[in-house]
Amino acid sequence: MNTHTAPSPQFYLTAPAACPYLPHEMERKVFTHMVGERAPELNDLLTQGGFRRSQNIAYRPACESCRACVSVRIVAGEFKPTRSMKRVLAENTDIVSTEYPAEPSSEQYALFRRYLDHRHQKGGMSDMSVLDYAMMVEDTHVNTKIIEYRLRVEGDGIAGRANGPLIGAALTDKMGDGLSMVYSYFDPAFSDRSLGTFMILDHIRKAQDRGLPHVYLGYWVKGSRKMDYKTKFLPQEHLMARGWERYAGPDGEDMAG
Repeated sequence: MNTHTAPSPQFYLTAPAACPYLPHEMERKVFTHMVGERAPELNDLLTQGGFRRSQNIAYRPACESCRACVSVRIVAGEFKPTRSMKRVLAENTDIVSTEYPAEPSSEQYALFRRYLDHRHQKGGMSDMSVLDYAMMVEDTHVNTKIIEYRLRVEGDGIAGRANGPLIGAALTDKMGDGLSMVYSYFDPAFSDRSLGTFMILDHIRKAQDRGLPHVYLGYWVKGSRKMDYKTKFLPQEHLMARGWERYAGPDGEDMAG
């Protein structure tokens, strides 16, 4: 009889560092490695417990004096787009999304660099090299896809396919209970199309088509304006001290949709 059991993950705590979202706050993170055959199962459990994945690391905030970071997931089966979201969908009917294995390309990196240089010049990812990008995409032991968003050029000739320029991409994990958007980026030249919103709406559609109940968006940081967009996709749940709870809107009303 084989009595050996798989080792439990070991968790570590980072040193305090300046918070990238809230001024005058310090952040700490607890993290663990996800490798081997148990990685997909562990990724599901940890994501459901408020962790995020970066390469083969799962982490979550462990700040001593702040609880502003809140894990957010959309209830995909009950989601109904708002009027403005319907406009975004209508304006982007010429975009086709295609899933590929988590493999990087030079075209993806060129788009990624344009995005960083325009939107996150001083962010922690601003100096990422092509090798860093490749590691971000392919260093995964879970079910990860890279989803490319391309314009359908007139004359492609094949319905449902697009051979036009790459204008967006999303690194996405498929879990047992949903899709987790690890990282997404888009061409700043198409900012008027609200591509960030469009990619989230596309993930909600994919989850609905596959019967998956959730789309995980990572952390909403209360008090950070650049994170406010995450609370617009309703209904959604936030991970609180007692578990996942239905989000009550800014006025405390039930946002059941």
